[in-house]
Amino acid sequence: MSSSPAPKLTALVVDDEPLARKNLTALLRADPQVEVSECASGQDAIAYLRANRPDLLFIDVQMPECDGFDVLEMTGTDLPPAIVFVTAYDQYALRAFETGALDYLLKPFDSARFALALTRAKNKIGIAKAAPRKLERIAIKHASGVLFLKTTEIDWIEAADYYASLHVGVRTHLLRRTLAELEQELDPAMFCRTHRSSIVNLNRVKSLNVNSQGEYEVVLENDTHVRRYRQQLQHRLNVGKTSGV
Repeated sequence: MSSSPAPKLTALVVDDEPLARKNLTALLRADPQVEVSECASGQDAIAYLRANRPDLLFIDVQMPECDGFDVLEMTGTDLPPAIVFVTAYDQYALRAFETGALDYLLKPFDSARFALALTRAKNKIGIAKAAPRKLERIAIKHASGVLFLKTTEIDWIEAADYYASLHVGVRTHLLRRTLAELEQELDPAMFCRTHRSSIVNLNRVKSLNVNSQGEYEVVLENDTHVRRYRQQLQHRLNVGKTSGV
């Protein structure tokens, strides 16, 4: 009895340079498990990601008008489970991993380095498809035992080096997890990444205000002011582009 073939993985390559796109798509198409599409601009990529929801994204950092980070911010919860940045510049690596990227390929790279990135992506996609997306409880270790915290009780989450600070009312719980990891596991209908260092519970948002520097802030029901919000939050809260926000 023959085994069924492995399921196809859908990938999107985003780069404004035709040669770079051609090289990446050729490497991906060499794998019979991968179906690949490509976009030449960030704006086209946002539309494609929202409409097709591929499993894997290879994206350049520097692109005119809408760069790779803009694409991730504007796409929001429609992003694929595995994201690999591809660029000739190493100074964006930290920011890439803060946004939840799985890998960071520096041009020029060889086929062995690409194969490693693809293997990592396949592993993460497999885990994402097998595991439930919604995280309902978080186990927090402390001196006297383990606290099981319901995610619905969380007001907002703040990055703290290799930890995450979970703000629950007047209390703060420290968890050894990154914001990128938590963002992947939390219910996207309830939580939104508002900044590279913060996630808010949408049910706790009271208002969006302009601070003294002219930046937008999220104000929670307990009057906590969270760092400036990403544009996707405005869309998530169904707020139009008015003079108030």
